[in-house]
Amino acid sequence: MSLTHLPPEARPREKLLARGPQALADAELLALLLRTGIQGLPVLQLAQSLLDRFGGWAGLLAASVQDLGKIKGLGPAKRAEIAAVLEIARRSLNQQLTEKPALNDVDTVKTYLRLHLGALGHEVFAVLFLDAQLRLIAMETLFQGSLTHTTVHPREVVKRALALGAGAAILAHNHPSGVAEPSRADELLTKHLSQALALVDVRVVDHFVVGAGEVVSFAERGLL
Repeated sequence: MSLTHLPPEARPREKLLARGPQALADAELLALLLRTGIQGLPVLQLAQSLLDRFGGWAGLLAASVQDLGKIKGLGPAKRAEIAAVLEIARRSLNQQLTEKPALNDVDTVKTYLRLHLGALGHEVFAVLFLDAQLRLIAMETLFQGSLTHTTVHPREVVKRALALGAGAAILAHNHPSGVAEPSRADELLTKHLSQALALVDVRVVDHFVVGAGEVVSFAERGLL
C-alpha cells in the first residue's frame, strides 16, 4: 500500500532526490504527500484517481478541504497536508502578483485565477484590483450566479476600486460548463465596465474567462 514496496530506484522520493522533482510524474508527486494508499488501492493509484477526479492539478489546487473530505481514504491528516500545500501554492502566486506588475507574466495571472475559479460549480465575477504599477492590491469576488451586464453592477465595481485606491483592474469570471470561449455578452460586459471605470481613471487592462482546462485573455484575443 505504501511506497516502500517499490524498488528503491522507482520510489518517488529517491527518484526526486536523484533526478529532481521535474523527473516525477504528477501521480508520483502527489503520492509523496499521501505516502500510503488505502485497502485495495496502492498509493500511486490513489494519487492518480485524485488527479483524475479533480481534473488534474488545476482542479485539485482549487479544491477545498470540504471537497477533499469527500474522497474515501483521505483521513484528517492527509487532508490537512494536501490543503496546506495547496494554500502555499495560492499564497506564493499571490505574493508574485503583489511584488511585480501582473501583466509581466500573464501565465501567472492565469494560474492564479484557475486556482481560485477553475473548479467552482457556479458562475462568479471577480476583479483583481491593481495599483498604478499594475501590482495586485486585492482580488475580490463581487457577484455570483448567471452573469450579465445587468447583474454585474458597475457602481459596485467602481466603489470597490475607489475604496482600494486602484489605478487599474483585471476582470475575471468562470464558465462552469468548462468552455472558456468568451461570449458576446462577455464582450458587452467588458465594454460596459471599462467605460464605467474609466470615469474614475481606473483602466481595465484585461478580462479573463476561466474554463476547466483553459483561461482565455481578452487582451491576447484582441477583444479589449
